[in-house]
Amino acid sequence: MILSGRDLSGCRSTGVTPPGPAEPPGYRGSLLPVRSLPGAVFGAAVEVAAIVAALALYPSGLGEGGERRGPGSLRAAPSDGAVALPAVSADSPVLLVHGLFSNRAIFHVMRRGLRQAGFRRVAVLNYNWLSNDVRSAARLLAEQVERICEGSGHERVHVIGHSLGGMVARYYAQRLGGDARVHTLVTLGAPHHGTLAAAVPLPLRAIRQLRPGSDVLTELAGPAPGCETRFVAFHSDLDELIVPTASARLVHPDLRIRNVPVRAVGHVSLPLHGRVVGEVCRVLRDARAAEPLAAA
Repeated sequence: MILSGRDLSGCRSTGVTPPGPAEPPGYRGSLLPVRSLPGAVFGAAVEVAAIVAALALYPSGLGEGGERRGPGSLRAAPSDGAVALPAVSADSPVLLVHGLFSNRAIFHVMRRGLRQAGFRRVAVLNYNWLSNDVRSAARLLAEQVERICEGSGHERVHVIGHSLGGMVARYYAQRLGGDARVHTLVTLGAPHHGTLAAAVPLPLRAIRQLRPGSDVLTELAGPAPGCETRFVAFHSDLDELIVPTASARLVHPDLRIRNVPVRAVGHVSLPLHGRVVGEVCRVLRDARAAEPLAAA
């Protein structure tokens, strides 16, 4: 069983699904039909496998290599490590933003799924999470989006952000005027309300910014009138890095939000899980069908 066939991205919410045990309107199931202890154990085993796979893929995401050339492929990366798009295609560009302890390799399955779904213009912002925090990475994202729009002729893009990457993309859309460029922002396990896991004593500003009550989260909780971006937040009940797991649900009175619950999928598994990838593709396909992005 998967989520209802209801158009997630086309839903213009007049309010926000409140946090709590109640399931959001329109929800009939989940991306995984397991809710029992065996299901949780299975999900945990899949998460371990995903972590091993992510570690194995990590070297392939370093530097500027690792992308195959061909129809719809990406060009060589600019000097800041972001990957640029080719200048020819009729479909809407999609930009992927990874999180902490990760790089573009985490989106191997997501890129393949998007391309199979018809999104041939897929790029990845490959930023340095050791030297960048939410704000500085958001500025890099802004620069990359402008390059994509200039090179493709499209006025707006879709963005998918995993973990910290979701917060980077949200900061760009909500605080740097990026809503004029970002049509739909999909977040996967992003700590919209902070995570207690960020209390680890590591000297990284980005981690401190993910703690509940941080200056960045306080800024994002402020007014955002007229924000044009549509937000779709995937949150899992088995996300071991988002504590509590409900923090991955986006709640803000000024934003157009759709929260999508996921059952028994771990944090690292989210961008690698076939059913999650399929639902993300459906969300973006429906967004494109309901409201095509303008192209020059």
